[in-house]
Amino acid sequence: MKNILNRLINHEMLSKEEAKNVLINISNGSYNPSQIASFLTVYMMRSISIDELAGFREALLDLCIKVDLSAYNAIDLCGTGGDGKDTFNISTLASFVAAGAGIKVAKHGNYGVSSISGSSNVLEKMGVQFSNDVSFLEKCIDQAGICVLHAPLFHPAMKNVGPIRKELAVKTFFNMLGPMVNPSFPKNQLVGVFNLELARMYGYLYQNTEVNFTILHALDGYDEISLTCPTKTITKTMEGMLHPTDFGVSLLSQNEIEGGKTIEESAAMFLSILSGKGTEAQNNVVCANAAMAIATVTHCTPLEGFQIAKESLLSSKGLVALNKLKELSK
Repeated sequence: MKNILNRLINHEMLSKEEAKNVLINISNGSYNPSQIASFLTVYMMRSISIDELAGFREALLDLCIKVDLSAYNAIDLCGTGGDGKDTFNISTLASFVAAGAGIKVAKHGNYGVSSISGSSNVLEKMGVQFSNDVSFLEKCIDQAGICVLHAPLFHPAMKNVGPIRKELAVKTFFNMLGPMVNPSFPKNQLVGVFNLELARMYGYLYQNTEVNFTILHALDGYDEISLTCPTKTITKTMEGMLHPTDFGVSLLSQNEIEGGKTIEESAAMFLSILSGKGTEAQNNVVCANAAMAIATVTHCTPLEGFQIAKESLLSSKGLVALNKLKELSK
C-alpha cells in the first residue's frame, strides 16, 4: 500500500487491474485502518479516473454475494448520496411508488454516511427486515413488488471500510460505487449522481453493459430530480435535459424538499408522504423520480410516467407495498 499511496500522492492514476487489486486487498484485511483512510482521502482531493472506477466496481461485483432476480425485469432506484443537500428519502419513496405502479424494484441501499438518514436507516425504523436469503427476497419482490438489498449483507468485502467511512462522515468514492454494485445485477437502473463529471463517467461505464439505464443529475447539485432546476439525463441512446414542465409541474424551492433532522423525523416524514399526506412539493418530487423509473422500464414519456406515479401514490398503492414488506419481515 505504501507504494500505491506514494504514486497517488504524486498524482499518478491506477490501472483498472491495480484498482481492482487494491479493493480485493482491502477486503482481505491486508491494510491497516490508517492506510485505508489515506487511500479514501486521496479520492476526496482529486478526481477518480474511469479505469479506477471500473476496477473498483469489478472488484466489488466479483466479491459480492450474488442474487438472481433476473426473472423479474427489476429496476434499482439509487442515488450516490454525497450531494450534501439533506433532502428527505426521495429515491426510496419513489421506489415504493414505482412498485405500487407495478414496476418490480430491487432496491440497493445502506445506512447514511454523509447524510442524516440513508434508505436503510429509514426502512429499518419502519420495521423492514434486511436479509440476503434469496427465497425471502423473491417472496418480497413477488408479493410486495419490491425487495431491499441492504448493502453490508451482500458486500462482506466492505466490513473493513464501513467503520472508517462512518468515522470520516464525508462522501468517498464508495458513494460513487453504491448504485453500480447492486448484487442482483438488475436489468434496469435509475441512477442519481452528485456531479456532471460523474454522470458522464457512469454513462461511459454503463454503455459497455447490458443494463437499460437512465442517469440523473440536477444542475444545482442534487443526485436526483429535484424540480428546483433542470436535470441532466443520460441514457443508452441519448443525452437530454428534463424540466419541471416535462412532468406538468412548476419549479420548487430547495427548502420545500428538505428532510428531517433525525432518523425518527425522516421516518415520520416518509410515512406521511407515502400515506398521501405529503405537501404538493413533496408529492411532485417523489412522483417525478418514480416517473423516470417507470419510463426507463416501460419507455413511456416522463409525463405519462408522472401520471402513473401520482395515481400510485395518491391511491396508497406505494403504502400497500411498504405494509406488505413489513408483514413479510415479521
